[in-house]
Amino acid sequence: MFLKQLSLINFKNYAEFEAKFSEKINCFVGNNGMGKTNLLDAIHYLSFCKSFFNPVDSHNIKHEEGFFVVQGHFDKFGEEIEVHCGLKRNQKKVFKKNKKEYERLSEHIGQLPLVMISPHDTELINGTSELRRKFLDSIISQYDKVYLDKLISYNQVLKQRNALLKHYHETRAFDSETMEAWDEQLIIYGKAIIQIRIDFLKQFIPLFNSYYQFISESKEDAGLRYENSLGERDFKTALITSLSRDRALHYTTVGPHKDDLDFRLNTFSLKKYASQGQQKSYLLALKLAQFEFIKEQKNTKPLLLLDDVYDKLDEERFTKLLEMVSSDKFGQVFITDTHPDRMNELLNQKEIEHKIFLVENSLVKDF
Repeated sequence: MFLKQLSLINFKNYAEFEAKFSEKINCFVGNNGMGKTNLLDAIHYLSFCKSFFNPVDSHNIKHEEGFFVVQGHFDKFGEEIEVHCGLKRNQKKVFKKNKKEYERLSEHIGQLPLVMISPHDTELINGTSELRRKFLDSIISQYDKVYLDKLISYNQVLKQRNALLKHYHETRAFDSETMEAWDEQLIIYGKAIIQIRIDFLKQFIPLFNSYYQFISESKEDAGLRYENSLGERDFKTALITSLSRDRALHYTTVGPHKDDLDFRLNTFSLKKYASQGQQKSYLLALKLAQFEFIKEQKNTKPLLLLDDVYDKLDEERFTKLLEMVSSDKFGQVFITDTHPDRMNELLNQKEIEHKIFLVENSLVKDF
C-alpha cells in the first residue's frame, strides 16, 4: 500500500498543495516553521479521519478561510482508492472513500494503516494516562473493529453514568436500580476492552523488547506493563466499592478509562530515572513495534511518518534507522528534516529510492 498523490486546499498554512510521491522514501526538507509537519498531518488525516496534533478540526482550516480539503490517491494491492476529507466552518466533517460518504468515521479506521513518529511522542512518557491509553487504543483499533465498536459503546455508557452521578448530586436524590442498569452495560463493554488490551500486550511486548535491544545496542531491560485500575477486583465489585467516591466526585473512578501503561527501564521508572537518550530509544522501539504488529495483523505495510527524527537521534542511530526503514520490511516512508543536502547525501549513499521536496513559506518544489 502506498500514497500516490496528495492534494490540499486551505489546510493549515497551505492555500494549495499537490504532489506525487515515491513508493519508498519521501522527504520534506526545509527550515523550521515552513509547514513540513503539516504535510505529514494531512496524510494522518487520510488514515485516522483526524489530526495527529490538533483534535479541533476547525483549527486546521487556513486562517480566515471558510473550509479545508485534504484528498489522497492510494494504491492498495493494485486497487485505486481515493480518500476525501472536507470541512466547512460550523458544519459537519465530510469523509469519503471513492466518492462514497461514510455514515460513521470509525468504518474507515484501519483501512489505510499508518504509524507516526514525532517529537510529541515524549508526551507518552511525561503526559497523562489518557495519552497512553489513546496510544494503546489506536494500535488495537486499526486491526480490531470489534474492539473499536466496544470502546465507542463503553465511552457512551460512561458518559451517561457520569451525567447520572452529576444529576444525583444536584438533585440530592439517588436511584440504585437506574445506576445498576448503567453499571451492567459498563461491565459488559469494560471487561471485553480490558481483556483485549491484555491479550494484545502479550503479543506486543516481545516485539517491543526486540526493537529496543536493536536500537539501544545494550543489555538494558525495557519493561512495559498494563496497570488495571480494578486491581485484583472484578469490575462489578470495583464499581460497588467505589460508588461512594464516585458520588462525591460526580464521575466514575474505576474502569478501563482509568487504566495506564507503566514504562520501565531496568525495573526503574522511565520518566524519573532514564536519560533522554534512553527515553528516545524506548519511544522509537514502541513505535516500530507498533508498525510491526499492525503489519502482521493487517498483512500490509503501514505508511510510516517520521517527523524531525534526525534531530532527536545521534547520527549513528539515525543512519541505522534509515537503513532499516528503507529495507523491504517497510513500505512507503515520509520524513521531515531541516538539512536538504544532508538527507540527499545519505539517501544517495545508500542508493535508496526516494524523492525530496523543498518546503519554503508554504511553497513546495522538487529538490
